[in-house]
Amino acid sequence: MEREILDTKRKALNINLCPEIYGTFAEIGAGQEVARNFFTAGAASGTVAKTMSAYDMTFSDAIYGAEESGRYVSQSRLQKMLNHEFDLLRERLTGEKYKSRTFFAFADTVTTLNYNKSNDPHGWIGIKFQTEPGGEPNEIFFHVRLLDTDAALQQNVLGIIGVNLVYAAFNYYADPKRMIESLADNLTIGSVEIDLISVNGPAFESINNILLNLYLIVKDFSDAAIFDSRGNPCLPKDLLYKKDIMILRTKYAQKSLPNFSMFNKAVDQFRRTEDVQKDNLSVLIEVLLSNVLTADDEKPEAIDLHAVAKRAEEMCGTGNLVIVSNFARHNKLAKYFDRCKPKSVGISTNINNLKFVFNSHNFGGSYSSQLMAYVSDMFSKNVKLFAYPFLDKESGRVITTANMPVTPEAKPLFDFLILNGYITDIKDYSETDVKTV
Repeated sequence: MEREILDTKRKALNINLCPEIYGTFAEIGAGQEVARNFFTAGAASGTVAKTMSAYDMTFSDAIYGAEESGRYVSQSRLQKMLNHEFDLLRERLTGEKYKSRTFFAFADTVTTLNYNKSNDPHGWIGIKFQTEPGGEPNEIFFHVRLLDTDAALQQNVLGIIGVNLVYAAFNYYADPKRMIESLADNLTIGSVEIDLISVNGPAFESINNILLNLYLIVKDFSDAAIFDSRGNPCLPKDLLYKKDIMILRTKYAQKSLPNFSMFNKAVDQFRRTEDVQKDNLSVLIEVLLSNVLTADDEKPEAIDLHAVAKRAEEMCGTGNLVIVSNFARHNKLAKYFDRCKPKSVGISTNINNLKFVFNSHNFGGSYSSQLMAYVSDMFSKNVKLFAYPFLDKESGRVITTANMPVTPEAKPLFDFLILNGYITDIKDYSETDVKTV
C-alpha cells in the first residue's frame, strides 16, 4: 500500500490534533524553525509544552552542561539536550491531566551558512519519545549536511525535516524503511544529505542500525556510511579528521573473504612509505554496494541489503572501522574522504581494477577526459593506490603494474603515476598470498 505524503503543515496539524502527543522543542543555531511550523499549523497548544533556544554558550552550558570538546554542533550536545528536556517533562508534568500523554523532546543543534559563506553548514537533529503513556523512551537522531547556498533556504529545510522526524517517530517507528523515506517528504532534491542515523529504545529492539544506514544510501540521502568495530554508525569527520587512512575495498557479494594477508602487507608498506605514526592510523574495510568492475551500477532494489548488513557486521568483527559505500570508482571514494581533511589516504585494491580503468575499451566516448577526471580527483587528494597482484588463469602469470596490459592512449599517464609513486605494487608477498582471477 502506497504511503500518503502529507505536506508539512498537514503533518504538523495532525500531530497538534492528536491529544496524546505532548512535548518540548529545544533548538540551537538556526532559530526555532521546527517549532514555528507547529505554531503556524494551528492548535499547537495541544502539542507544545515548551519551546526554547539557548544561543549564548554560557546559558547553554548552565542548562545542559559544558562540552569538553568545545563543539556545540555535536552528537554529544544533542543527546544532552534530549535527555535534559525529556527528564524535565517527566519530572514536572505529573498528575491526572498528563496520565494519557505520550511525551517527546525534540532537539536540534545546527550551524547554517554564515554571512561570508565560509563554513560547513550541518547539524544534529533528534527526538526522544514514548510510544505509550508512561512507557520507556525511544530515540531517533541523525546528522545532516545542509546543501543549499542560502541561509534562509537552509532554515526552511531544517523546519521541514524536523516536522518530518516528529511525524515519522509517532507514525512510522514500526516500519524503518517508511520512516527513512518520509524524512525526505516536501524537500527539494539536493537540499540536504543525511549521512548518519541511529535509533534505540524498546520500539527499535528488532532494528539493525547498520541496515537503517544502508537505507539512507539506497534512498540517495548519502553515498556512504561508516561504522566502528561494534557496528555503531559514526560521523566520518569525527573519526578521520587529520588521520592517515588505509582502506581495503571489497564487494559485499564476493564469495571469498578479503585477502587480509595481502592487506596487512599493504598497511605495513603504507606506514613505512608515508611515515605514519601508529596512533594516527585508521584502518577501514569498505563493503561496496556497486561493482568496481562494471560500468553500470546495480539498481538499489536489486541489492540484498540484509546480506550487505551481514557482511558489514562480519567486517566490524575484525576490529576495524567499516565503510559501506556506493563508490564504483576509486576517485569517488577519494573525494568523499577529502571532506574529512585526512593527512594521507592509501587505497588497497586488486590490480584487476586498475586494469579495467586503464583500458579504453571498457568506456564509451571521451575516454581521455574521463581518465583525466579520475586521476585529478584521485591524486590531488594526497591519495596513493597500493595494488595487490593476481594470478591470471589463462597465462599462469602473476600480474603486477610491471606487466599489466594498458591501452596506448593511457600508457603515458599510467607510467607517470607509477614513476611518481601514486600507484605502487604491494611488495614482500608470498606465492600463497596471490589469488586467481
